[in-house]
Amino acid sequence: MSPTVAGVVMVGSLVLALALAHRPVGDYLYRVLEPGRPARVERGIYRLVGVDAGSEQSWGVYARSVLAFSAVSVLALYALQRVQQHLWLSLGFDAVAPDQAWNTAVNFVTNTNWQSYSGETTMGYLVQAAGLAVQNFVSAAVGIAVAAALIRGFARAATDRLGNFWVDLVRIVIRVLLPVAVIGAVVLVAGGVVQNLSAGTDVATLAGGTQHLTGGPVASQEAIKQLGTNGGGFYNANSAHPFENPTSWTNWLEIFLLLVIPFSLPRTFGRMVGNRRQGYAILAVMATLALLSVIAVNALQLAHQGTVPEAVGAATEGTESRFGVSQSATFAAATTLTSTGAVNSFHDSYTALGGGVPILNMLIGEVAPGGVGSGLYGMLVLAVITVFVAGLMVGRTPEYLGKKISAREITFASLYFLVTPLIVLVGTAAAFATGNNDTALNTGPHGLSEVLYAFASAGNNNGSAFAGLGVNTGWWNTALGLAMLLGRFLPIVLVLGLAGSLARQRPTPASVGTLRTDQPLFVGMLTGVTVVLVALTYLPALALGPLAEGL
Repeated sequence: MSPTVAGVVMVGSLVLALALAHRPVGDYLYRVLEPGRPARVERGIYRLVGVDAGSEQSWGVYARSVLAFSAVSVLALYALQRVQQHLWLSLGFDAVAPDQAWNTAVNFVTNTNWQSYSGETTMGYLVQAAGLAVQNFVSAAVGIAVAAALIRGFARAATDRLGNFWVDLVRIVIRVLLPVAVIGAVVLVAGGVVQNLSAGTDVATLAGGTQHLTGGPVASQEAIKQLGTNGGGFYNANSAHPFENPTSWTNWLEIFLLLVIPFSLPRTFGRMVGNRRQGYAILAVMATLALLSVIAVNALQLAHQGTVPEAVGAATEGTESRFGVSQSATFAAATTLTSTGAVNSFHDSYTALGGGVPILNMLIGEVAPGGVGSGLYGMLVLAVITVFVAGLMVGRTPEYLGKKISAREITFASLYFLVTPLIVLVGTAAAFATGNNDTALNTGPHGLSEVLYAFASAGNNNGSAFAGLGVNTGWWNTALGLAMLLGRFLPIVLVLGLAGSLARQRPTPASVGTLRTDQPLFVGMLTGVTVVLVALTYLPALALGPLAEGL
């Protein structure tokens, strides 16, 4: 089978599987997020933490709950790493260095999972399972909970209540993430992914030496890493490691897991606002942008010009031989379209323009379909901006889902949009201004791409690495940690503020002048606004990096 045909089969089967899963998964998420009787285990958790499951919160209380929970999570995970040498299953590893422990704690709590360390030589099994894997569950649940709060802001009227964060968090983990992750882990074990508590095995190499192979609870972390769009690998090579991703079909399954919830949430959105066509409109924008990205990366990697690529039929440098170019390119597009950050190939080794597409995926804001929850609320913020622009064009007060978009709402939306570009561009400039770009293995446009990719990944809570950039230094661990914190929690506070403002409004009846936001015209407008806003914001940086190198 030729690489092109293999790519078509890969993408086509994924599209079919996601289409089949969209309705049942979206409907199930809707039932989980709607008020209902708590299960016995949930009631036990509520009593343990002192939560009144019957009360709801205003947006301010909801935001403070998110921030408080995340702050405690950062401190707990930091402490766990600093004392790991005294813990069971530490494998004899020393305590993680303070700056690296800070960076790791922040990146797992923010659903970023950027890793400046080699997991198999740094983290003991208890830290991996009780620290990192637990945050993979709860940080993903936070994203879905915030998305649910924003949807309630559109769906409710004349109220300041958006639900209860603690109830949303528990229900999402217990009813969605945990059972699906368990099933995913069992399937991955069947596919050859490692799952044990072995201290490791010494094996003889072909060169006559010995190599220590670390085992561990890998499959259980791999499943939630993809399902929760986390991306943190048990091993340094991440999803290119045969213990994490042994075969082509496990590679397909991992891509499916990282896409299934983000592509199903628009269905949940349509059900919660009482208009399924609105969900289909959002899904159409996500699917259009995602498909264009997947096609672009595959085409640029398969049709790259050059002596060696032409001889082998594609740009194979940096790809894992088990997967080939098309499976690597599709994985690269999927992981940067979402906030997953897992990698099964070196993006730094991609062609200049092929590597530029993953950067662009992150700079768009990872809204096609984006991370679990964060992609949906990011796209809804862009929808608010789109109807505001449309209202200015026709001279009418903009409305979305029956809610007027006034100065207060557009202020929240605009600030949301501006946060990430500020973090990415200022961070990139600071790296060059302070000379910390000297850890990049390349100079010129490619060196700029490596630094830009790092801050795009951190600021957008993606977590994937371009590679070719040394980031395990005090400056990089601190700077990228701050980028992750600001890139996660400032937008969340702004989204919840927008939700609270919308929930207080009474619905405005539709009129002949109301923009239909469930029609192809709006789908095209929202797609255009998403791309144009990114192009205007980041075009100079992209022109100096991947575009300059590619041209």
